[in-house]
Amino acid sequence: MIRIRTKLLIYFGVILLLLLLLFWIREHSNQQVKDLYDENMEYFFLLNEMTKETNQTYQSLQIYVHEPLKENLTLYMVDKNKFNQLQQQFIAMEKQGIPKKNLVNMMDNFREQTEKTVEGIENQDIQQYSSSLKEVEKISSYIHEKALDLIDEKLTEYQEVSFLLDKKINHTKNMGTTILFSIILLSILFALWFSNGITRTIGRLTKEAEEISAGKYDGEDIVVSQKDELWFLTKTFNEMKKNILESVSQIEEKARLAHLLKEMELKSLQNQINPHFLFNTLNTISKTAYIEGADRTCELISSVSTLLRYNIGSLDRQTILKDEVVIVKEYFFIQKTRFGGRVEFIEEIDPACLSIPIPCLTLQPIIENAFIHGIESMAKGATITLTIYEKNEKVWIEVKDNGVGMDQETIDRLMDLREDTESTVTKKGSGHSTGIGMSNVIKRIKLFDKESQVMVHSTLGEGTSVIISLNKYGKGAYS
Repeated sequence: MIRIRTKLLIYFGVILLLLLLLFWIREHSNQQVKDLYDENMEYFFLLNEMTKETNQTYQSLQIYVHEPLKENLTLYMVDKNKFNQLQQQFIAMEKQGIPKKNLVNMMDNFREQTEKTVEGIENQDIQQYSSSLKEVEKISSYIHEKALDLIDEKLTEYQEVSFLLDKKINHTKNMGTTILFSIILLSILFALWFSNGITRTIGRLTKEAEEISAGKYDGEDIVVSQKDELWFLTKTFNEMKKNILESVSQIEEKARLAHLLKEMELKSLQNQINPHFLFNTLNTISKTAYIEGADRTCELISSVSTLLRYNIGSLDRQTILKDEVVIVKEYFFIQKTRFGGRVEFIEEIDPACLSIPIPCLTLQPIIENAFIHGIESMAKGATITLTIYEKNEKVWIEVKDNGVGMDQETIDRLMDLREDTESTVTKKGSGHSTGIGMSNVIKRIKLFDKESQVMVHSTLGEGTSVIISLNKYGKGAYS
């Protein structure tokens, strides 16, 4: 995020850099003229020194020819080394071209002929060193002439380059004036852009705040392209508006949940008689059956008592999947006792999944729905399977029957969570011991965990499968 203060510092920094650039360009132009002058003067001095050293080498060689003494040879070798050094400097300085190649070749020939002359003296070959000395003299004069030609050529080139530099200096002056006016223009444009960006954003924030104060939360988010303090303020404002909208939505959902729970509790109360009287009566019957030796009857009455006690409790109490499975097993026992071999209940349950939170009275209404509307009319071979397993960090619950099944219209009506479907579902669930239908179960699961999934698959004549997925690490409360 770039702060407004940083933007201003960057702006003034850019202005300062442009001014420094202007002064640098002018200084650079002046330095170019000076460098060109120094370069040409150095070149002229080098050519002049090469000419002098060529003559000096020839003279020292000539002295050695007339008097082949060791000290004369030493003087010749000193001049020859100086000549070689000047040649290397010339090769390094001069650009590639035919004049350079010609002069370098002459200097190479000059050096070769001097070496042949010395070799002829050492071998006492008068003819060899005489002809070689003449070649050295001739090449020395060629080098002198060629050096003068190069100096003339360089002077001509210097005049042309000097003219171009004069034009460049004038161009630099014009460019400096242009840069100065550009700085003034950019300053004006920046001031307009900067002030307009601030006032426009503040105006939009003011207008949006007025709409929120009027109760309108569905306006579009304010978008600011520049990441500065205003961008952070706008981002915070948009998040605040979303939080307010989510809070309102949560309040509405909680009110809806409270209404749903109260309505189900009222429906449950309609099916109740005095609970204490009923529990005491069932306990008395259970103890009597136990005393009389009717163990099966005692277990059945105990299951009914447990089932009833769980069903009439508060619907919004904390419950885990293990409690729901215990109640379903009691329900299985009652129905197995009632229908005998006509019905088979199969349980495939992973104990590691039983500690997750789940809405109270979720599994029993689904099991009852499968029994009442799926297999109750079957004379034999009826099966209800309860499967609980873990997959992909989720706990999956599947209730499957091989009953009559249902058509797609009925499935769509069960999955429709609108308020106007409640009466239809309640009528369909009127045979439940809990008074809670499938639609109510689905609604409560969705309110309990928004990331949950409820799927119903059914085929007429083949059966129905209800699948529920819950987060393994759920919060255990309505979210």
